[in-house]
Amino acid sequence: MKELLDDIIRWRAAGKQVALARVVGTDGSGPRDPGAAMAVNEDSEVIGSVSGGCVEGAVLTEGLKVLERGIPKLVTYGIADDDAFAVGLTCGGTIHIFIDDFNDEIDNAITEALQTGEPAALATIIEGPGAGAKLLVRPDKPSIGSLGNAELDRVVERDALGELEAGRTGTRNYGVHGEARREEGVKVFVESFALPPKMIIFGAIDFTAALARLGRVLGYHVTVCDARPIFATRKRFPMANEVVNEWPDRYLEVVGKELGPRDAVCVLTHDPKFDVPAIMSAVETKAGYIGVMGSRRTHDKRNERLKEAGLDDDGFARLWSPIGLDLGGRTPEETAVSICAEIIASRTGRELPSLRETEGPIHKR
Repeated sequence: MKELLDDIIRWRAAGKQVALARVVGTDGSGPRDPGAAMAVNEDSEVIGSVSGGCVEGAVLTEGLKVLERGIPKLVTYGIADDDAFAVGLTCGGTIHIFIDDFNDEIDNAITEALQTGEPAALATIIEGPGAGAKLLVRPDKPSIGSLGNAELDRVVERDALGELEAGRTGTRNYGVHGEARREEGVKVFVESFALPPKMIIFGAIDFTAALARLGRVLGYHVTVCDARPIFATRKRFPMANEVVNEWPDRYLEVVGKELGPRDAVCVLTHDPKFDVPAIMSAVETKAGYIGVMGSRRTHDKRNERLKEAGLDDDGFARLWSPIGLDLGGRTPEETAVSICAEIIASRTGRELPSLRETEGPIHKR
């Protein structure tokens, strides 16, 4: 929704009514993920996409009906449906789209949160009693709106904060009073608007520049940290959001509590006095990915030092070391691709050939 915000604000400033269509679920090979959005105004102007072009015409028609009648609607398009065939949904999947107006107090609040970058989660009943009711949840602030009753609000607020921390968007089922799902209940779509995930790279080396550049492309807030100010400079790493001159363990003492499952720590230092303290501090955080660069020989020697430092089996299990997928890459750019691919695979639970699962030389002749 963020990318639609400027146009939505412009439309509303001109006094135009706006309907917002969001993908709230997919079955099979859906063309867009949950959260993909498209906005329609009363003059039939359209921004955004919910299917990459397959169903936008039909959604425009439904959006205008929602504005006319004032009643939100959940629509489904699949390859087996006549309507879906007519609009060209040929991917073989099914998408569920919730369409509602975007003109009330809660919509103003979510607009403000998106403009300021404030983390927030928007919970919307998309099916069941009270469809269209909204609850805006923000950390350390009172929620705005209601889903119909205090107990349902309490349970959804708790779950929405958990989804926001993990940066997840999806649908949950509840009883009408927040209890575990009964035969008659409500389906709630929780959309997370979280801060960008963090990528902390320790070590100001050539590989760091390539990884920082690709991390930015993938949407990470990238920090390069090295205790040597002569190497860790803004001139060498202009692509990073931040360049910090500090020892890795001391830096993690400051920011470690902020790291969560979406964040990545990449140790590229190759130096025992840097990498061992960095790793020991990183495993104390909740970072979802901790990768450590080095040859097989470096990896084995480092593991001995980590054992001496007290790292246990659970700590070792969290390390992706040697770092990256086994793609056979050599250059900094190819290595950055293998690291970022491994971060994505670890987050999505895909099993791919990581270097930590293989043996022999990393760079085969």
